[in-house]
Amino acid sequence: MNPGKTESVCPVCLRRIPAERVPRGEDIHLEKTCPEHGFFSAVVWRGGSGAEFGKWRSYVPQETGVPSGCPGSCGLCENHLNKTCCALVEITRRCDLRCPVCFAESGGGGREPGVGELFEIFKKLADAGNTFVQLSGGEPAVRDDLPEIIAAARRAGCKTVQLNSNGIRLGREPEFARALSEAGLSFVFLQFDGMSDDTYAKLRNIRLITEKLKAIEVCDRFNLGVTLVPTLVPGVNDGEIGDIIDFAVKRSPAVRGVHFQPISYFGRYPAPPGDGDRITLPEVLRAVETQTGGKFKIRDFNPSSCDHPCCGFHGDFVVLPRGKIMKLTKKYNPDACCADDAHLKNRSFVARRWTRPVIGADADTSAPPGEKSDYCDMSAFLSRVKSHGFTISAMAFQDAWTLDLERLRRCSLHVSDGASVTPFCARYITKAAPTP
Repeated sequence: MNPGKTESVCPVCLRRIPAERVPRGEDIHLEKTCPEHGFFSAVVWRGGSGAEFGKWRSYVPQETGVPSGCPGSCGLCENHLNKTCCALVEITRRCDLRCPVCFAESGGGGREPGVGELFEIFKKLADAGNTFVQLSGGEPAVRDDLPEIIAAARRAGCKTVQLNSNGIRLGREPEFARALSEAGLSFVFLQFDGMSDDTYAKLRNIRLITEKLKAIEVCDRFNLGVTLVPTLVPGVNDGEIGDIIDFAVKRSPAVRGVHFQPISYFGRYPAPPGDGDRITLPEVLRAVETQTGGKFKIRDFNPSSCDHPCCGFHGDFVVLPRGKIMKLTKKYNPDACCADDAHLKNRSFVARRWTRPVIGADADTSAPPGEKSDYCDMSAFLSRVKSHGFTISAMAFQDAWTLDLERLRRCSLHVSDGASVTPFCARYITKAAPTP
């Protein structure tokens, strides 16, 4: 991340105001002053000035101007630089959990769109070329008609259908999971915050590790790929990053990877955050390297190729027999995020890696540990890449304290309600919660 001027919003009133990325030693803070509510500062990049982070600092923004209505009303105007990679569709506000932190403030009721109405949303997206949809909420699995919704998305022309879920119902009702698979579900984005019940008790107000393990087992049974999605909170589960990755590797090919989400403060959260309440991308990358004992290194990862480079990272790997890891991440191209087809390439990559393929009986997945470990035969190696592909990625969402409009206009994760398509962080941004 480079220092420099940008624009943001006031956390109290969401008024658009000038902002600046200011170096503070090894860190970068986003600083801004609202004429009515005063000065605000939030750390957005901590300890990432070393040579290993040069790829993240090489990005030069395009000078196209900032959309006049951002972040409240402009949607995807001509000044937004990226097309839709993944379109999120909210199908419910209900949830069977009451987490202290929830970007969607889920748990309430309200009207839910019917299957026919959702089909029209999916059809509109697919006709525009947006064939990768993410079903979200709330908790989508509370809807008994979820298999019909998935089938409707497929019928509308959506090639990849992702489910965001806490996994509770999937683990408890295997036949429901079977129905989702048979309806055409591509894979499950599974909320997975850590390896102990204590972690879930702190983040979700309930002990859940048994339910998480059961959900993975059931998805494996019906060939549904699972990507683990930890929300990282300093002092709660940032010390479990290596354990989560190790767990995921050992459960390949059922688990397709890990997608870390450093906590952002929008929706529902207990109190306005301080800098100690945040974990930034450089810290996550360093933890990945140190907590895995160097099995995965910072140099194995690239900045996001479909969003602003400081919004995320990804690494592509294959899990070999005996838990060995081979890096497949391509050489970083700093111009890739500016290419017209960046969203298509990223969409194809994610669908290919996170969807679990149907492998024949003679595939390498059934080979005993140690056999074919040298992979001199190219067909055997390519089969292994297909069956045991594994990704580690992260997405740093922006809240009212950290929102940087330069980053927002590169967003490719968009929320659709049928009438409009809006960048994710603009859709869910909320005013500061009052201090208790």
